[in-house]
Amino acid sequence: MRRRLNATAAKVYAAWTQPAQLMRWMQPLDNACIHAEADVRVGGRFRVVMRGANGEEHDVSGTYLEVVPHEKLVFTWAWRSTPERESLVTVTLRADGLATDLTLKHERFFDEAARDSHNEGWTSAIDQLVALFD
Repeated sequence: MRRRLNATAAKVYAAWTQPAQLMRWMQPLDNACIHAEADVRVGGRFRVVMRGANGEEHDVSGTYLEVVPHEKLVFTWAWRSTPERESLVTVTLRADGLATDLTLKHERFFDEAARDSHNEGWTSAIDQLVALFD
């Protein structure tokens, strides 16, 4: 997935790594982000909890494997309900003046259904991230 954001790489990076910022856009498919934490360092962990309109909570967490400030984050991704289905997310930021080109790659899915549902969720969340800077 690729998007161009109207913000510097430093601001986009902050949106991914500061819990208060994450909560502003990590709200895919009409879920509300009710908790976010991020210990942004190799070996550090993140956690995001979202709540759907029906009250169901979705809890995802992972470990940072690579951290290059303002350029790249690589982290594992696993839902609390299915921790054995760990996948991998790579977020790359390329500064272009006052804008940033973001590339998100999510791989190592358990099956095609998981891939497809994550594609839908990421599309919704990243659209909100783009809107945050418009």
